[in-house]
Amino acid sequence: MAGEESSPDSATKNIDELEGQWRLYEAYNELHGLAQEFDTPFDAPAVLVVGHQTDGKSALVEALMGFQFNHVGGGTKTRRPITLHMKYNPECDTPLCHLLSDSDPSVSHEKSLQDIQAYIEAENMRLEKETCQFSAKEIIIRIEYKYCPNLTIIDTPGLVAPAPSRKNRALQAQARAVESLVRAKMQHRELIILCLEDCNDWSNATTRRVVMQIDPELSRTVVVATKLDTKIPQFARASDVEVFLSPPASTLDGFMLGDSPFFTSVPSGRVGFGPESVFRSNDEFKQAISSREVEDLVALEEKLGRALSKQERSRIGVNSLRLFLEELLLKRYMDSVPSIIPLLEKEYRSSTRKLSELDQQLSSLNEAKLKEKGRTFHDLFLTKLSLLLKGTVIAPPDKFGETLQDERVNGGAFIGSDGLQFPHKLIPNAGMRLFGGAQYHRAMAEFRFVVGGIKCPPITREEIVNACGVEDIHDGTNYSRTACVIAVAKARDTFEPFLHQLGCRLSHILKRLLPIAVYLLQKEGEYLSGHDVFLRRVADAFNNFAESTEKSCREKCMEDLVSTTRYVTWSLHNKNRAGLRQFLDSFGGSEQSAIIGNSTSTGLSQDLSTASVASDNKQDVKPRTDVKLSHLASGNDSNMSTQTTETRLADLLDSTLWNRRLAPSSERIVYALVQQIFHGIREYFLASTELKFNCFLLMPVVDKLPAMLREDLESAFEDNLDNVFDITNLRHSVAQDKRQTEIELKRVQKLKEKFRYIHEQLNSQQAMFGQ
Repeated sequence: MAGEESSPDSATKNIDELEGQWRLYEAYNELHGLAQEFDTPFDAPAVLVVGHQTDGKSALVEALMGFQFNHVGGGTKTRRPITLHMKYNPECDTPLCHLLSDSDPSVSHEKSLQDIQAYIEAENMRLEKETCQFSAKEIIIRIEYKYCPNLTIIDTPGLVAPAPSRKNRALQAQARAVESLVRAKMQHRELIILCLEDCNDWSNATTRRVVMQIDPELSRTVVVATKLDTKIPQFARASDVEVFLSPPASTLDGFMLGDSPFFTSVPSGRVGFGPESVFRSNDEFKQAISSREVEDLVALEEKLGRALSKQERSRIGVNSLRLFLEELLLKRYMDSVPSIIPLLEKEYRSSTRKLSELDQQLSSLNEAKLKEKGRTFHDLFLTKLSLLLKGTVIAPPDKFGETLQDERVNGGAFIGSDGLQFPHKLIPNAGMRLFGGAQYHRAMAEFRFVVGGIKCPPITREEIVNACGVEDIHDGTNYSRTACVIAVAKARDTFEPFLHQLGCRLSHILKRLLPIAVYLLQKEGEYLSGHDVFLRRVADAFNNFAESTEKSCREKCMEDLVSTTRYVTWSLHNKNRAGLRQFLDSFGGSEQSAIIGNSTSTGLSQDLSTASVASDNKQDVKPRTDVKLSHLASGNDSNMSTQTTETRLADLLDSTLWNRRLAPSSERIVYALVQQIFHGIREYFLASTELKFNCFLLMPVVDKLPAMLREDLESAFEDNLDNVFDITNLRHSVAQDKRQTEIELKRVQKLKEKFRYIHEQLNSQQAMFGQ
């Protein structure tokens, strides 16, 4: 065990062995620091201490170190993991500590224990003020001392188990943050987990509950029961002690390291010269630890009524735990040496290649090459946009595609005046994750589907009467004008929102082309990485083009909607003339018994026919023999032979011009006219809107965007190239990356030589033992 005196005969051999081990530990300590700083995938074995704040975690770490570190106590004392690279040095009567720099772990500064404690407290205060109150970046300390083991221990923040009440929400959030940090550390499979439990019943798995989520079989976990001196008096029977020392597999299952738990006690009291101090020196503290182990062994044997076996004694006390961890870590170190060298070789090649790329990137930071890069990227970007519109399967739909439901959420839905959405399942390909041209086509199909099925909103009698109004030269009624007033108002209110919704939806679809095109360029290695300013400029130019083009197209469509709802051109609304006549005929036949009503129907039917077919042949307006209303206009009808032309004209004027009492017949005719005009506006709006969005939104992406982007690019090149590529900051950033890579390369080279030397020494020792 480290710290024991060696005999004079074996002193030289022990010194050689210690020097070999120190060299090994030092190499792994540097490897651990390199892995932390550059996030390199090196497996540097270490002991990760995991426990709750009340488990005596920090006290056990101090006992393993052989001196008090002065950061134990209740509450959250560390908000960053603390890595302790401990080295046994019999010549250090006082702990020799070096704090590694956060910015460059290859640089260390000798610090006193008080200075290190002040640094840890300052870090705690800094993190306490931040949103995330904990950091996974380790505080790394190298320690040499005559009582230190040859160990690397990572002391993590203590786990917290707060009460589940609303008052403890802040503590609950802190508990989740700590557990997340500890679990992330335990994910590193090279680490040995030291799981601390403060319990006298192994069925209570407080810390194991967290550990076994990462290491379910406890195959890389050492379980330690702390505060043994407080547990022994709690056992009333020897059988209880037996179960505690050798728990059954049903209670403590798995294949834990060491096959059974360890049991430790750390004497309470601090080292110092004050009245509250118990120990005057670290030597007294170390002696107290050994004395506590002896007392625990005696107390256990008294409870059991028998002597402890050698196996049981090897699991009692801090010194037994330290010896086990030293031997385990040394074995892991030696076993890992052959695998570390290829990893270092790979990292060296990777760093060399990265350095060469950075040199090449620095040499290419001149105006001519940057302009050529920009023009090349411009052409490739447009090629990818065209490919996305035409259709491709290169981009993964699960990452870039949108279902119709997603599209409605992100780009807006088609919602009518009733506030309802059309069921998305009725739209073709609604459940498919589409992008590019396919998504554009689906959105336009939904627009046709929704708008094409819109019916004319209901018309009230009050609306009809209010629409009649008073003419500028007489106070009679004109039901043709009334129908036009109502129809255009209903159409404008109904269709204008859909125009804005379509523009918003298609603009969303076009803007989505940008990240997909970037993905395709990255996938094919054609992306300008490192030129963020230039890429933002291209992205802004594309998005601005999409927005301005959509706005211009929508304004053109709005002009059409305004024109069709400002002046009614009957030639646009006579496509369903036959249906309208059939409706009027059926309505007129049901009211033949009312002469005035019939006269009204006749007058309005003639008025409508005259307005609807002004440009048609005369034979189209001749009454047919089977039309039910034709007898009202025929002078040969026997039932109307006594009615003179003057009487029929007076009845017509009375019912349509002078009478403001809205009869059912007049109401139905106005409704029929409104329906005719509304549906004509709808068909024209639908066709013209789709045509204009295809011509003035989709096509400009193909034929106008390339010229616009190229003009913007060339203008920027002539103005100030530094504003396009941010050459000054880019050159500084690349130079800084180069310096960091050179530092990493030197450290990797140094470590590679160390591990190769260690590997040769181990091979020579094995050869000697083989002889």
